[in-house]
Amino acid sequence: MPKKAKSNAKSKAKLNIKKSKKGRRAAPPKRRKVAVSISALEAAATKAADFAAKHEAAAAESKGAAEQRRSDADAARQEVTKLEAAAKKAKLDAAKSAAAVKEANNRAAKLDALAKKARREATGREAAAERARLAAAEKARREAAQQAKREAAEKARLEAIERAKRKAAEKAERDAARKAEREAARQAKREAAEKAKIEAAERAQREAAEKAEREAARKVEREAAKEAKREAARIAKIEAAAGAKRQAAEKVEAEREALNEQNARPPNSNPGGR
Repeated sequence: MPKKAKSNAKSKAKLNIKKSKKGRRAAPPKRRKVAVSISALEAAATKAADFAAKHEAAAAESKGAAEQRRSDADAARQEVTKLEAAAKKAKLDAAKSAAAVKEANNRAAKLDALAKKARREATGREAAAERARLAAAEKARREAAQQAKREAAEKARLEAIERAKRKAAEKAERDAARKAEREAARQAKREAAEKAKIEAAERAQREAAEKAEREAARKVEREAAKEAKREAARIAKIEAAAGAKRQAAEKVEAEREALNEQNARPPNSNPGGR
């Protein structure tokens, strides 16, 4: 409770006590009314305690003004304690003296007013706690939305990085495939050139071998022709020699036969011998 309200309550209580002292002789004591007022005071104190408990619960849920509400709850509890003590004191004063009935009634009225004020303050604090709770919920919602937005942005960034990585990997794979194809084409070209070179060398070698074979065959043929020619010349020479020898033998044989015939003819048969 604020200090100004406490001072006002004290001044009003003193004024009520003075008024009760002045009118003590005129007004007879009314015990039933005092009992009803004390019951109302206790009920008001109980309600104030309930509101204080509600205020404590509301203060526990609040985040922003927890310390202020806690101090208010402590002040409310102290006020309730004071109210209960004042009620007990008023009850004792009513039992001791009928002169304090009016003061007790005034004090009960004052405590009732204070209880109403405490209820209003508790209601205001409860409303403030509700507003604080709603504000905290709204803040939590905004923070959750911002967190979700940040997470979505981070997820989008990671997905973009992943897409870029996939594209880079696919491009690298395509480049590697094209490079492999070019290498394979160059290798095939080199192999084809090497094969063509080997085939040309083999073909040249075969042609050279065939040419050499043909040259050798022609050489053999020439040698054979020369040998045949030489053999024919030798045979012809031998035959010519044999023919000349035969002719010479025949000539000798003819001369021998002629000589034999001449020797066999009689001497008188020669006309020149007559």
